[in-house]
Amino acid sequence: MRIDLVSEHASPLAAIGGVDAGGQNVHVAALAAGLAARGHEVSVHTRRDDAALPERVATPDGYDVVHVTAGPPRPLPKDELLGHMPAFAAQLRAGWSVRRPDVVHAHFWMSGLAAAEAAGSLRTPVSVLQTFHALGSVKKRHQGAADTSPPARIELERELCAGVSHVIATCSDEVFELHRLGLRSDRVSIVPCGVDTAVFTPRGPVAPRSDRPRLLVLGRLVERKGQEDAVRALAAVPDAELVVIGGPATGELDGDPEVRRLRTVAGSVGVADRLVFTGAVARADVPGWIRSADVVLAVPWYEPFGITPLEAMACGRPVVATAVGGLVDTVADGVIGDLVPPRDPAALGAALAALLADDHRRAAYGRAGVERARSRYRWARVVADTEAVYRQVLAGRPALEVAR
Repeated sequence: MRIDLVSEHASPLAAIGGVDAGGQNVHVAALAAGLAARGHEVSVHTRRDDAALPERVATPDGYDVVHVTAGPPRPLPKDELLGHMPAFAAQLRAGWSVRRPDVVHAHFWMSGLAAAEAAGSLRTPVSVLQTFHALGSVKKRHQGAADTSPPARIELERELCAGVSHVIATCSDEVFELHRLGLRSDRVSIVPCGVDTAVFTPRGPVAPRSDRPRLLVLGRLVERKGQEDAVRALAAVPDAELVVIGGPATGELDGDPEVRRLRTVAGSVGVADRLVFTGAVARADVPGWIRSADVVLAVPWYEPFGITPLEAMACGRPVVATAVGGLVDTVADGVIGDLVPPRDPAALGAALAALLADDHRRAAYGRAGVERARSRYRWARVVADTEAVYRQVLAGRPALEVAR
């Protein structure tokens, strides 16, 4: 098939860990590479954020990245991109009028708006599938007045649910939210995010570490990711250190407002000497950092899916996570890790103290995590399941819920 992915703000070429660069970038890159490896002709359309970028980049993984001119060619916060989506759609339409794809898969709601508008104006219709990665209704519920999304986001997502050919959700919690937006059960399938089980493995290089038990939290330094709860929980495990991976480069940490805020919190609870910031690390170094941890934390207030637990599982490390969103699906409670309530440092601290004190349970969680990651979440399976949904939609058959 000729498959076009649309990912307006999350380029597969972007450095991971920036303000708007995270799991979606990884997902789109791995899906594109996997589809190309299965023999498909794949292009990823993303917004040009640098005037020097070429129009098309052929990646070593067999797919192309197409830079679409829509708005100023510089980085913009994703919440400011809605007004540029008509221009994005016009560029897609121009390209698809000449080179029509067999299927379009949009990632994030604004990508869906542009893709649906462009595909709907073609002489021969093209099926558009949608993966939201995050829903405005969930963000508004948790962030309230702090939500910077465009006011029309929730209603536009509702219209997208009605207008696209099919929705591919990443977890069961998301399906519940989509039903609340009016999406029928026969128009949604669950295919989770994945992990590269050839890279994230129990054996391999290990980042340097001290003799202290190591807790590790990995992700963008934004408040909703829960790093503050992890810092406060550290008071309950007096022998451990907390390593925080993410944010700016190491040399820029002192100037980062979130780093300064977290250090102030650490000082107030007496754990400043056990809090370590690495700054951004190269993607290739992430497995080594995960292997260096005794426990990996994933403690956001809410989370559409979350790839960090998958990476920890694949590396054979136990996980303590908040019972939110996709983490409820991936982190089998009492099997590969422990689930705790969100925004509850006391409960988090108690779970961490108990797990660090139990070598046997940590080892059992680690073994079970490797098996679960390889059987359920390896990218080969995720890509094959995604392709199966494409084929079912193109054949006019109801797509099955292919995830298990």
